[in-house]
Amino acid sequence: MSNDSLLASLVAKVGDAAILWRRLQGPVPPQAVGTAPTIPAAKPQGSIPTLKMPTAQGWAAGQLPSTAPGLRVNAFATGLKHPRWLQVLPNGDVTVAEALFEPGPVKTLFGHAMVATMRRAAAVGPSPNRITLLRDADADGVAEQRHVLLEGLQQPFGMALVDGQFYVGNTNGVVAFPYADGDTRIDAPGRQLCKFRSNGHWTRSLLASPDGRKLYAGVGSLSNIGDMGMELEQGRACVYELDLATGERRTFASGLRNPVGLAWEPSTGALWTVVNERDGLGDETPPDYLTSVQDGGFYGWPYCYWGRTVDDRVPQDAALVASAITPDYALGGHTASLGLCWMPAGTFPGWPEGMAIGQHGSWNRSVLSGYKVVFVPFANGKPAGPPRDILGGFLAPDESVSYGRPVGVVLAPGGGLLVADDVGDVVWRVVAAG
Repeated sequence: MSNDSLLASLVAKVGDAAILWRRLQGPVPPQAVGTAPTIPAAKPQGSIPTLKMPTAQGWAAGQLPSTAPGLRVNAFATGLKHPRWLQVLPNGDVTVAEALFEPGPVKTLFGHAMVATMRRAAAVGPSPNRITLLRDADADGVAEQRHVLLEGLQQPFGMALVDGQFYVGNTNGVVAFPYADGDTRIDAPGRQLCKFRSNGHWTRSLLASPDGRKLYAGVGSLSNIGDMGMELEQGRACVYELDLATGERRTFASGLRNPVGLAWEPSTGALWTVVNERDGLGDETPPDYLTSVQDGGFYGWPYCYWGRTVDDRVPQDAALVASAITPDYALGGHTASLGLCWMPAGTFPGWPEGMAIGQHGSWNRSVLSGYKVVFVPFANGKPAGPPRDILGGFLAPDESVSYGRPVGVVLAPGGGLLVADDVGDVVWRVVAAG
């Protein structure tokens, strides 16, 4: 048995014991969801972390996720390698970033345990480091053409197309490539716009401003709560604004532990993101969240959460805590909400406008959360009501295995929604039934 297998076995035993102990202390709290969530008091887990993740199994032949009533789902593309993020080009082609987490040096027992747990869930391994282009030329909802658009990248994730330049959010920085409409292969060398620190939270989402002058990039923290010192967290846990004309970069907002999906709300023009919050304080403490992103705003990490609730594990900065902004909408603890896109009213018959969110699913709570795609309705530029499931069935009822894990979500060419599933190695297409 390999060292990873031995460690995974030990982690499972310790984790099961910790989970049993916590369940004996009382029922699992309801999910902290909405604009005014009830967030349980912190219960620091100490040296025995809750580590629970289903084994990655994939989908059986003919097996599909479940949909909300009135919707149906089909595989737009299969046989990919860990598809994480999606971009729809003006001609209807769909680009897919295929990448895997490649951990850097691991220095703590918790870090080793986390990596071993994620390896069992097919979340760690050699990264494909490519972007694949999918083309549905006959518009039947299935991509019959597949091309390697770019390869040899560094854990690519976010993508954006602006004025003939195809931008890629590699884990170590943003790179621009020349692109012409209809291209299926890019061989020209990339032009580096900026560099980011690698390791830790590795995804780098991108979103162009509506006028095409700016690019916004999400960069997550290195660690959970600044465990290795805040000097190593400089330039992280933030959303950057890149000026495409001058090449200048500035921090647009900070204190965002791991901001991933980015989207514009059209009526107000506000930038929104989904953020993965810290670990080790309980199943629902604190919740991941959806929030508008204010220019110059500070959102608490690592000193506090959900406004100004202090995290006693962290050396404090009173001035920053006093300035912390409360997020707009809680999405439940450890749901790993990653994907985000604006859904106009009528995307599905009878559905209002709002945000679609891909919830990758928890790995560190006693009862698993996420593992689905949800919709948060909006009114007057703000969340307005409880979340509504779009796509589910990614997790076995006994939580032992996952068939898939949703990540990126985008509006599909011709209507509906596309969802990247990095365990099922599928891009799903969700449309109205019939």
